[in-house]
Amino acid sequence: MANTKELSVEDKLRAIYDLQLIDSRIDEIRNVRGELPLEVEDLEDEVAGLSTRSEKLKSELEVIEDLIKAKKNAIDEHKEAIKKYTKQQETVRNNREFNSLTKEVEFQELEIQLAEKQMKEMKASIEHKKEVIAQSKERLEVKSNHLKHKKLELDAIMSETAKEEEFLTEKSAEFQGQIEERLLAAYTRIRSSVRNGLAVVSIERGASAGSFFTIPPQTQVEIASRKKIIIDEHSGRILVDSVLADEEREKMENLFSKF
Repeated sequence: MANTKELSVEDKLRAIYDLQLIDSRIDEIRNVRGELPLEVEDLEDEVAGLSTRSEKLKSELEVIEDLIKAKKNAIDEHKEAIKKYTKQQETVRNNREFNSLTKEVEFQELEIQLAEKQMKEMKASIEHKKEVIAQSKERLEVKSNHLKHKKLELDAIMSETAKEEEFLTEKSAEFQGQIEERLLAAYTRIRSSVRNGLAVVSIERGASAGSFFTIPPQTQVEIASRKKIIIDEHSGRILVDSVLADEEREKMENLFSKF
């Protein structure tokens, strides 16, 4: 690795343009993946949410079914109580005792009616929850299949590009180490502020690549001389001459062709 203090301006321009080409290639690889990693993550969250919801509904079903059993047992107890009080009415000594037992029977009958009403409501709730569970299960199957396909798609892309991306990331770090701190900071700042990530561009037909603003002939001569770092006053990008750009592109294409 070259010492940054020993680099000429031309060497700096070549290094910064090489870094741009490498980083742009990394951008291309990541763009191929696009939104897939986020899609997979969102689907994983959705599948987990649906699974949790289904389990919660099943637990609620079990609770309601236990409550229904408890109500059935309570109804049996109320019926036994009615039998007991009705039998006791046969042996009462006066109307007061008879009326008291009659009230007990009526109370037990009301308790049975209330329990039956509650059981009816709980059974309706069970049917509703079963419908929701069935819908959730169907949705879960669809989302799980979708997630499976998206993961396979992402894995295929990752397996094709992982080694290249790792190699290029190491190369990017290597070239960054050749560039002086201030120039690298400018490169990083420019790159993060432009949509296409191009912080260093070449001159094409008298204008900076991707720009319609013509660069004055004198400035073009200065860029071609490679004696100082020149920034495009319109786009804010670092400029290199087309000959240097062609030479470095060919060099980097040879590097990229390994994959």
